[in-house]
Amino acid sequence: MKKDNELNSTTEKLKPYYGLIFIAAAIALNIAANRFVTALNLPLYLDCIGMIVVSAIGGLVPGVIVGFLSNIINSIGNLENAYYTVTSVLIAGAAYYYAKHGYYKSLPKALLTAFPLCLIGGGTGLILTFALSGLGYYDMVDTGLRSVFNVHESFRTFLSTIPKTMLYDFIDKLITVFLAWLIIKALPEKLKTLLYLPGWHQRPLPENEIYSTENVISTHRSLRVKIQGLVAFAILFVAGASITISLALYRQASIREHTDLGRGVAKLVASVIDGDRVEEYIRDGFSAPGYDRTRKELESIREASHDILFIYVYRIQEDGCHVVFDLDTEETPAGLPGEIVEFDEAFSPYLPSLLKGDTIEPVVSDETFGWLLTAYEPVRNSQGITTAYACVDISMMEVVAQMVSFLAKVVSLFLGFFLMIIAIGMWIAEYNLILPINSMAIAANRFAYNSEAAREDSVQKFRDLEISTGDEIENLYDSFSMTIEETVQYIADIHKKSGEISRMQNGLILVLADMVESRDKSTGDHVRKTAMYCRIILEQLRKDGFYLDQLTDEFVRDVINSAPLHDVGKIKVSDAILNKPGKLTDEEFEIMKSHTTAGKEIIESAMKLVSTSSGYLAEAKNLAAYHHEKWNGKGYPEGLAGEQIPLSARVMAVADVFDALVSVRSYKKPFSFEQACDIIRKDAGTHFDPHVANAFLEVKEEARRIAEENLGGSLPGEYQKDEKA
Repeated sequence: MKKDNELNSTTEKLKPYYGLIFIAAAIALNIAANRFVTALNLPLYLDCIGMIVVSAIGGLVPGVIVGFLSNIINSIGNLENAYYTVTSVLIAGAAYYYAKHGYYKSLPKALLTAFPLCLIGGGTGLILTFALSGLGYYDMVDTGLRSVFNVHESFRTFLSTIPKTMLYDFIDKLITVFLAWLIIKALPEKLKTLLYLPGWHQRPLPENEIYSTENVISTHRSLRVKIQGLVAFAILFVAGASITISLALYRQASIREHTDLGRGVAKLVASVIDGDRVEEYIRDGFSAPGYDRTRKELESIREASHDILFIYVYRIQEDGCHVVFDLDTEETPAGLPGEIVEFDEAFSPYLPSLLKGDTIEPVVSDETFGWLLTAYEPVRNSQGITTAYACVDISMMEVVAQMVSFLAKVVSLFLGFFLMIIAIGMWIAEYNLILPINSMAIAANRFAYNSEAAREDSVQKFRDLEISTGDEIENLYDSFSMTIEETVQYIADIHKKSGEISRMQNGLILVLADMVESRDKSTGDHVRKTAMYCRIILEQLRKDGFYLDQLTDEFVRDVINSAPLHDVGKIKVSDAILNKPGKLTDEEFEIMKSHTTAGKEIIESAMKLVSTSSGYLAEAKNLAAYHHEKWNGKGYPEGLAGEQIPLSARVMAVADVFDALVSVRSYKKPFSFEQACDIIRKDAGTHFDPHVANAFLEVKEEARRIAEENLGGSLPGEYQKDEKA
């Protein structure tokens, strides 16, 4: 046994290392399978096999880590792979979900998951690919126009690739799921247990208890939601700020790059134009010597970069731009030499400088020919006078395409990283914070105080949580455990002292009752016997199903404890009347009857001295005041009838009369047991509550036993009328 314990302890210590080896092996499998199909030039990926295996066996976090790192490592050979980490992370999450719901236990159910995995992988892959290409903006760059047709054409091209891409991806996921299922089935169950990475820092909870902790109702929002929101907000805020800044810097860099390109090309164009012949070119056009040669040189310059949309040479005058050279495009015919072109509004601020022949900075405009960057370079003659301007229009649509592509890359990288951090963060929070706190909350809510055994069991269940997070949560658990144990011990002490006080209270009641009864030359057993009779009657009433709304455990206990005080009022009746051997006169009987109201007043005086309500004193008052009331309303002191009489007093009426009948008194001999029972039966419905009388008669043998034990022998058989009862 000791060796087994040592082996288990060693296994637990090495468990994290098994997990790391498992993750490394899964990453290696993903990369090797991907490189294999790439080498064979197959239209497959097979880069999710290890990820699905790890997600199914090791859990969500290891699966996400495998998916993320596989793409990052694969990006060493092909940077584009890094942008698809979000796809891998989503597939890992889906694989974990399906594994948790038992899909990888059989091959048919496992293969069913290929379709949703294909939708995730192929769908997000297609969207990312389209976004990374700049959403089709490269097609627009070829024309230099922001043509709606081209946007739609790019989108139609994108849509046309979907069926083939999704088909290949579905085949890929079918093969991937099949291979992953084979590996999962091949691994021994014991090894799977070692490779699972739950992250418990307490005694692991069964599935049903985990569900209970996950559904603990909080006052407002759960800690889980708050942590998720805080982590997500922090990451999104930082990422949003970073992406915005990066995008702004990238845009500035792209514009600066295009500006430098425009300046350089404009200078090159100006260098091939003979400034002394500008007037001749405008006047003679294509017939001017050297015009065609210069035009061909300009076309060669334009072909050097697809970013260059237009190259033209204008003489700027008050009436407009006079065409010197202009090159045709597919969409825009060239202006003829000498033709006058109106100024674009964007150039209005620069007209004074252009008319003077000064150099101006490149101008970004978004007017007739789209979003363009125009660079103007003066063409000077041999005297240094500006005779025309070499103009180059650079398309800025590629800047948009590059920005969209850049944004897609940054966002895709961020989303993959974001989902991985969220998964890891919530995994850490779940096992280090949420589950321990909720476990303590549930254990505290289920704490039972109703008995010593229940309290000890609840304390043991709290100890069994064994929370060991090594931080403030563990400190809270230790403090909570100590407080609970001390509280339970305090409750045990209180119960012990309460029991002692209760026994002392009952003892004092019996002593007081004995003092009263001893004045009546009784043995003092009357108060004990009547309490016992009350107990068996009350228990039988509950069995018979009568007065269940009143017969609570507390009520029964209060009646039994206060029963000895039913004749406490006799303390105010003189000994001469109490112990008179003969029949009482009417005047004496009235005095005897006053013991009921006297008893009521005595109990009420005692109740005023008690700061809190006392159930047993309330029932003691009812017993003392009304135990001589009769069911038919002919009793005393108030002549109450039926259920107007308190239930405790109706029970005592039977117990008191029965005990008086079978007991020796100074003025009579005892009745036989059968005679006493006959009287109870006969007076049911007149003197006694019929339900109470019937309950007594049902337990009369128990009443006989109580009477005989207290008399020290069998009950007598002679009938004597009780005139005082």
